[in-house]
Amino acid sequence: MDRATFAFSTAFFRDYSSSSHTAFCLPTGHVDFIEKVDSFTYSDFFRDYLIPNHPCIFSAKFTEGWGSRRNWVTWDGKPNLDYLLQKFGEAIVPVANCDVKEYNSNPKEQIPFKEYINYWKEYIRNDYRSSRGCLYLKDWHLSRAFPEQDVYTTPVYFTSDWLNEYWDAIGLDDYRFVYMGPKGSWTPFHADVFRSYSWSANICGRKKWLLYPPGQEEYLKDRQGNLPFDVTAPDLQDSNVYPRYSQSQPPVEILQEAGEIVFIPSGWHHQVYNLEDTISINHNWVNGCNVAIMWCFLQDELAAVQREINEWKDPMDDWHLQCQLIMKSCTGIDYKEFYNFLKVIAENRISILENGLDDEALAKNTPKAAISTLGMLHAVFDLKRTVKVLTSLSANEDFKKLDLTSLSPPPEALLHHLKAAIDTALL
Repeated sequence: MDRATFAFSTAFFRDYSSSSHTAFCLPTGHVDFIEKVDSFTYSDFFRDYLIPNHPCIFSAKFTEGWGSRRNWVTWDGKPNLDYLLQKFGEAIVPVANCDVKEYNSNPKEQIPFKEYINYWKEYIRNDYRSSRGCLYLKDWHLSRAFPEQDVYTTPVYFTSDWLNEYWDAIGLDDYRFVYMGPKGSWTPFHADVFRSYSWSANICGRKKWLLYPPGQEEYLKDRQGNLPFDVTAPDLQDSNVYPRYSQSQPPVEILQEAGEIVFIPSGWHHQVYNLEDTISINHNWVNGCNVAIMWCFLQDELAAVQREINEWKDPMDDWHLQCQLIMKSCTGIDYKEFYNFLKVIAENRISILENGLDDEALAKNTPKAAISTLGMLHAVFDLKRTVKVLTSLSANEDFKKLDLTSLSPPPEALLHHLKAAIDTALL
């Protein structure tokens, strides 16, 4: 991060309310196409897309060196199913049935990868029909299962990635996925986990994206407040069921070609179709630009849980704890883990600012190396944003009702350390 971008971002977030991110969405349906690798910098992306929360498309030039684009694709641009079968045949993978709706999503099952490839081949031979329905391999943690494989390198624009930095540190999960599906497979209407950013790179095939800026989803809810499963369904025209649909704007539509990367900003609901047999690599990620949006989302989720079980508040001694447990089962995180998430992010940056990074550590593919590559000012920016959200968390009444004695260091001590590190770095 250069000094001009640091100054711009500091000024922006000084006046920014995390609840007002709808104000920074696209005024028109235009989505920028980034053509050249050598003329587009990290600061360009940070200033023009991350901060204003705008989508964009990166050309295939940004992925042309990836191993997956060389090895996973046949000479005519199709998925190289035989190669994939040879490399990953014994893996167990999650597969969704696109033809079945279950609790407003597609039901999933775990099957051997070789079974899925055999299904896919037969599906193509039968003119994209099967008694099993249209099966879509989704949310496969391939990089975690096969770290030795030359698949891809995360573009620098997406390397300030707090989600994967944290989950790598605790060794439990990650938010890096491979998707593979035949023509006609699709993902129903949704917003991404924690209202995170996402990027999606097509290794081969084509996708159609329907994007709705934050706030537009309110016009798409039915009378019970439920979002639609399919935003193209004729039912949405029925004002008795969807009373505000006529007030919604048309979606922003993107046609994504092979090799291209789509950046999906925080809180943008979307629906995605595979127009051809398609393979994609996808990351969810959070950083200093949208961590406040994540925090707002968690507060909204907890409030929804509290409303749902409010009748048990008086007779249940540990009602607040139960609300946290339910929220974690639904979203994957609770308030205390969110504190630990912020702590890990903060301590990694404090370590860099206070101790630097030796050449050997810098050469390794680690979160601290990525932080150092983005520059010391980026680390300071991250700490400033962490202070902002941690201050709000510490003052939150629901957080203060929890048993916080297990948190080390205590929130007040961590905040003091963060502020001191920022002051020292800016001397």
